[in-house]
Amino acid sequence: MRVANRRRARLSRFLLAAFGDPGHAFPAIALGKTLVQRGHEVRLQTWTKWRDDVEREGMRFEPAPEYKVFPTPETPGLKPYQAAVRAARETVPLIKQFAPEAVVADILTVAPALAAEVAGARWVTLVPHLLPTSEPGFPPYSIGARLPRTRVGATMWRAFDPLLRGGLEKGRDELNGARERLGLPPIDEVYGGLSRQLTLVATFPQLEYPRRHWHPWQRVVGPLMWEQPYGAVDPPPGNAPLVLLAPSTSQDPEQRMLRAALEGLADQSVRVLATYNRRLPPEPIHVPANARLVEWVSYTKTMPQCDAVVCHAGHGTLVRSLASGVPVVACPAGGDMGENASRIAWAGVGVPLPRRLVTARGVRLAVQRLLSDPRYTERAQGVADWSRQHDAGAMAAETLEAFVA
Repeated sequence: MRVANRRRARLSRFLLAAFGDPGHAFPAIALGKTLVQRGHEVRLQTWTKWRDDVEREGMRFEPAPEYKVFPTPETPGLKPYQAAVRAARETVPLIKQFAPEAVVADILTVAPALAAEVAGARWVTLVPHLLPTSEPGFPPYSIGARLPRTRVGATMWRAFDPLLRGGLEKGRDELNGARERLGLPPIDEVYGGLSRQLTLVATFPQLEYPRRHWHPWQRVVGPLMWEQPYGAVDPPPGNAPLVLLAPSTSQDPEQRMLRAALEGLADQSVRVLATYNRRLPPEPIHVPANARLVEWVSYTKTMPQCDAVVCHAGHGTLVRSLASGVPVVACPAGGDMGENASRIAWAGVGVPLPRRLVTARGVRLAVQRLLSDPRYTERAQGVADWSRQHDAGAMAAETLEAFVA
């Protein structure tokens, strides 16, 4: 009985909060699922569309306040930090009622972090992708530039530091305005959305540029991967190399990359399994004889069978492919995809294809390069080996348990 009581005393309450796009909601669900399996009480605040998934994994769902931001004359709304202040005020009662040992807020959801401070709770940031902070000599995050190889290149990038610093300070001032409206003191540091108590970076360390030092509050735990249940999908028959076309669920609405890849691989000695990810393009897509086009696939079930993945380089798709030991052709379309594409090139686990080269010929040549050089697969399998030896969910959960102990 004493042992049981001691074990029960170590269990904690965690409130997770995530932006509703899959790239942010899915890692939070993965983390919450692991915490529940370890006996903790977990609530997850995100968009209502994920309620069933959250509850199926054993968490209690909490609807996140949703407001329209970036107003226009035709559609009035709230500015981002106005929405954050209002959402924070609505979240404070939840935190006070639930009394979590820690609030874990996605990097895009500043409101729960602010609410945690107002309520006097400890808070943690979850970064479900590469760490976006820079260092002297690093290219600005998200523009897709590669880490310089020489001192001259690093010196050139340092010339942009004042401009970058100005933007970061403006963001800090806007955040301080929101903090003032909530009765919180101002902060001096930039990147105010990162908790200096603890920040979990959920990506592969192999994709992170080497830094002079990591702060004690920054922990790279590995990617937190989760997907909705879905059955297996049969690829085209045969023994030729299998290429998966996995477009983004949010970018490229006309499926330009998907069309180019199907056309470019039509006469190649490969099998092509393509999904439009429940985003039908405005016009029908021609499917060649060596390909199969489906509505959806389970990446968990499908990627281990593949020899290459062609994608937009969204972080979730990218890390799932590498966790399966499969190199990628990255065709960035927006957001942080350009950064992800530059990191896979730097790590030698794939081939980046700039938007202007996402044509039938461009995709064909990139896939040929990937399949003809075994080093890409060898490096991707090295990442997969690391993934098998390091359970990211367990690492993140153990870090949180130590944080609240």
